[in-house]
Amino acid sequence: MKFPWRTYAALGVGVAVVTMAGCAPAGGGDAGASPGGDVKIEFQTGLGTDDPTLKVLTTITKACAPDGVDVALVPMTNTYEADMKVRLASGDVPDIWSTHGWSLLRYSEFLEPLDTQPWAKNFNPALDAAMMNDAGQFFALPINTDVAGIVYNKTVLEDAGIDVKTLTTWEAFGDAAATLKAAGVTPISASSKDSWFAGNVADFGASGAYTPEELETLRAGTFATDGYAALLGEIETWAKAGYFNADFTSATMDDLARALGSGDTGFIFVQNYLVASALGFNPDAQLGYFPIPGFVTDPYLIGGEGTAYGVSKTSKNKDAALAYIDCLAEPSHIGTLAGAIGGIPGLTNATSDLGALQDSYDEFVADGNFRLEPYFDRVYLPNGMWDTMVTTTAAVITGQSDVPAATSQMEQQFNALFGQE
Repeated sequence: MKFPWRTYAALGVGVAVVTMAGCAPAGGGDAGASPGGDVKIEFQTGLGTDDPTLKVLTTITKACAPDGVDVALVPMTNTYEADMKVRLASGDVPDIWSTHGWSLLRYSEFLEPLDTQPWAKNFNPALDAAMMNDAGQFFALPINTDVAGIVYNKTVLEDAGIDVKTLTTWEAFGDAAATLKAAGVTPISASSKDSWFAGNVADFGASGAYTPEELETLRAGTFATDGYAALLGEIETWAKAGYFNADFTSATMDDLARALGSGDTGFIFVQNYLVASALGFNPDAQLGYFPIPGFVTDPYLIGGEGTAYGVSKTSKNKDAALAYIDCLAEPSHIGTLAGAIGGIPGLTNATSDLGALQDSYDEFVADGNFRLEPYFDRVYLPNGMWDTMVTTTAAVITGQSDVPAATSQMEQQFNALFGQE
């Protein structure tokens, strides 16, 4: 997934530069630092300018920037992933960057291993499969453990007489969508403008469209069409029934957050960070998330690596960057950062205030009754498939493509890219 946890369309590309005396660098001070702030650390945050987490990170950076070091918190652009690919290929590598779900599979060769840092013993074992290699190394500080489902407005569903605990099949979900539409509420909101919302609809549901044997077939390089066709068929049914928002082609992230907070929509296939934005529009909104129904599986949650920050192994200011990361890893800091998006900290010695999402966590996550599936595209599709997943899903929603054509396009791209990995 391009940005599996949070992708705010940046309103600008300004840089927040923080120069403060904070947590001292390991070993008593960074060799390259100077009292005048001559050492500059570029931190590509992967956060938009309006992201609540960026505001929290800015505050914490004032405490964590080593003496004499300027930490430049760079907001993301709409082309963050592509920009990072170009920069890494050209050797123009930031000191620190957000790995947006790919610290191991895509970025590990460029990153400093962090498994020997003082906080490494508290690495959440739930992240082992997503972030740790066979040698026990991991390459980014996990700010939060990504656990997501379908986000919903509790008040809207309660007013319509819908109990999310009964939405364990797609048939039941479709019935709930019909009930919301009859009540004058948009059942499902997504966007082809902030296009990864469209991709999420497919990415969230795909893992439950395949048997374990079929998933292994995908991993081995053969695209199994039946499961994907079933998934797109369900999405097409929703689109033809008028369950998606009328402004699907033009909606921004703020539009979706506002609709969720105001109760104009019932469901959004999105990570939990959107709840914080929705509460910004309506602090009294009652919001939550619930497990994703399966086509051939039981309901499940989805997730893995969420917000995570890695340090370039070739950084000229690596010691200062590592000291800064170590400070972010302190329980109070990482807990605050995770809590900014209602997330579970990526280190086991920290806790966070889940706020509006505490009930959902207690109901669906805490007891471990629902399995956590990885994001489908990260594990079962070759690198480069995300954009195709987005465009084919959006085309089915808008009626510009039918299920056979969209499935065929996915298969062709899968076959073209698999051998390139």
